[in-house]
Amino acid sequence: MGDLGLIINLNLLRATLRMSTPIALAAMGLVITEQAAITNIGIEGIMLIGAFVAVAVSYFTGSWVLGILASVAAGVVVALFMAVIHLKFKADVFVAGIAINLFAIEFTRFLLRNIFNTAGSFYDPNIVPIPSITIPIIDKIPVLGTLLSGFKLTDYLGIILVFVTYFILYKTVWGLRIRFVGIHPLSAETGGVHVNIKKYQAMILSGIFGGLAGAHLSLGYTRQFIENMTNGRGFIGVAAMYFGGVTPINTWFASLFFGFTEALGNNLQTFGLPSQFMLMIPYIATVVAITIGMIRKQKREKNNLL
Repeated sequence: MGDLGLIINLNLLRATLRMSTPIALAAMGLVITEQAAITNIGIEGIMLIGAFVAVAVSYFTGSWVLGILASVAAGVVVALFMAVIHLKFKADVFVAGIAINLFAIEFTRFLLRNIFNTAGSFYDPNIVPIPSITIPIIDKIPVLGTLLSGFKLTDYLGIILVFVTYFILYKTVWGLRIRFVGIHPLSAETGGVHVNIKKYQAMILSGIFGGLAGAHLSLGYTRQFIENMTNGRGFIGVAAMYFGGVTPINTWFASLFFGFTEALGNNLQTFGLPSQFMLMIPYIATVVAITIGMIRKQKREKNNLL
């Protein structure tokens, strides 16, 4: 019981929220595009390019705000590029997404070597990180202070954006049209909705979320850029989206679950368990979640046909 107390403690819960943030941010963008019938597998590449741009701009300007804004802008550009490949040139969305991911790995590697003359990773004291936020009064309360205060600004922003996403999708006309486009595109077109325009808009929002997730990884989660530092978190975001039934709130809970598995894996390493096995935990959970999510999706599609 004592060992269990060491494994599951307040620091583990803090790590869960911290590690779930990039997954949740990416997953919110994925929920929006999936509602518009686009599975944005390229979110991994969007995050990676966003992470590099955030570090580079923060380093050269001394501003984490400009770093985030530049990361978001880069995310939008990449997302629009993928949208053009898929919607205008009719490329398969999965092939387009994989191409974006492979491009992002090599492109950021190229930029790292040619801009910063280094390989593998880049760290410099001039990189200005995203600040941590201390919540007055709550910070002084022993347990609540540990659980709720002292996180990065983007950790709190990520939670807020979950509910913003829910509001946009389910409480606005735009959200209704996006969902209509995803379910009955021909009917939507007949009703005067420009299907491709809505899909482009969904991809733009996905790029914004992906850019935020990348900026959080390099300026909040760490304070450096590491080659391929997304490390599959975009794909885990896809799993969270399916596991959450393509709804914002449930997807956030799924993201917390994946954050917990990553934090737990790191925590268990302190008990002498093989690190390779512990690092497998989030990905095993991802495979299980995708399987469950796809089964649910097939059932929903079958019900829609009845």
